[in-house]
Amino acid sequence: MSVTAFAPETEARLARARRVADAVLFEGCPLHPSRAATARNRLHPQFGVLVPPAWNPDGEAYDFQHTECLMEARKGAGLAVELRFLRVRRRTVQSADPGAAATGAAEPGAGGRGPGPRDEGTEERVEAVVAVDELIGGDEVTIAFTRPAEEERAPLPDEDGRAGGRLIHRQEEISGVLRLSARLLEGPFRLMRLTAVVENTTAWTTPDGRAADRDAALPYSLVATHLLMGLSDGAFLSMAHPPEWAKDAIAACRNLHTWPVLVGEPGRADVVLSSPVILEDHPSTAPGGPAASTGEPPAPDGTEPPEWREPVDGTAPEPLPGRVVVDGRTVAAGSRVRLDPGLRRTDVQDLFLRGRTATVESVLNDVDGSVHLAVTVDDDPGADIRRDQGVFLYFRPDEITPLENGA
Repeated sequence: MSVTAFAPETEARLARARRVADAVLFEGCPLHPSRAATARNRLHPQFGVLVPPAWNPDGEAYDFQHTECLMEARKGAGLAVELRFLRVRRRTVQSADPGAAATGAAEPGAGGRGPGPRDEGTEERVEAVVAVDELIGGDEVTIAFTRPAEEERAPLPDEDGRAGGRLIHRQEEISGVLRLSARLLEGPFRLMRLTAVVENTTAWTTPDGRAADRDAALPYSLVATHLLMGLSDGAFLSMAHPPEWAKDAIAACRNLHTWPVLVGEPGRADVVLSSPVILEDHPSTAPGGPAASTGEPPAPDGTEPPEWREPVDGTAPEPLPGRVVVDGRTVAAGSRVRLDPGLRRTDVQDLFLRGRTATVESVLNDVDGSVHLAVTVDDDPGADIRRDQGVFLYFRPDEITPLENGA
């Protein structure tokens, strides 16, 4: 994780936005270090995964995010940009045999019950401060970044304290690029369209040209990718509730795999979070934990929520605010459901949850039109702690069954 290079005033404004991003994208992530002790430490329901360009077997994955939003920046204003993501740190176990390769399971030489494999995540940041006038008057600003491969090895004693193998933590080399540009729009106001593109440019190909699964591509991916952007002198316009004179310009903004919202203190509009999860303007963390308010906000005049403007496939999905209909029944926070994982799961731990009852804590919509239910298992003795910390299990609607009358 890089050390922040922002001025103290800018750092203070971005800190609030980071707390929201942590709550929605990091704390709920199975790769986050705070979840290292839990059984669900693999990357199943995750947002903002930018895969290496060479890997896209089903056409549903993507290697970039494209953000566009409007801003009114005064002359001489600066734009602070912070790209944040998690980088996979894969743990494997190697037996005491010097010629043995690392394996995805604890070996008998390690006692058979030693630490098993898991994917963790380390936070990475790419930061830049750019003059807005430079963005308008010149070519796009390109910030390339690379993180070298790293590997740590530690002895793993067996039950008798003798050398029983090795514990290996490895991170693969990844690279990417952040592109920034801005264009002054015609009109009575000094209104600009800001464009920010994040790309995974990692030069990874599948081994021997063979097909590789998602698990093989993850170490070369940017996970929970999002952007924080702050103006030193000026304001961003709300994408959900723009002023009447800016509605056409807002509708022309193109956002792919992400959506920008205002963050920070209510009443201020100088910081934007571009997130792969649909959020309302000025989302805040809950007083008792890091869970953030999410979902489409109601329009101020009481009309229907604004149309979702992310035309990934030429259509505009319209997610319900904080709820989803499953088998003809509405499921929302507080609903009780029966879990039925396994349709798309690869982690054997998920099978132990089959048939268990759970309580829905929130319903999240991502920018690709997918719906995810955050739940706590009813008979989990740590459910209250997980709820306070905002650490949940995530399932898709086809993996749950609503219970009659919540029973």
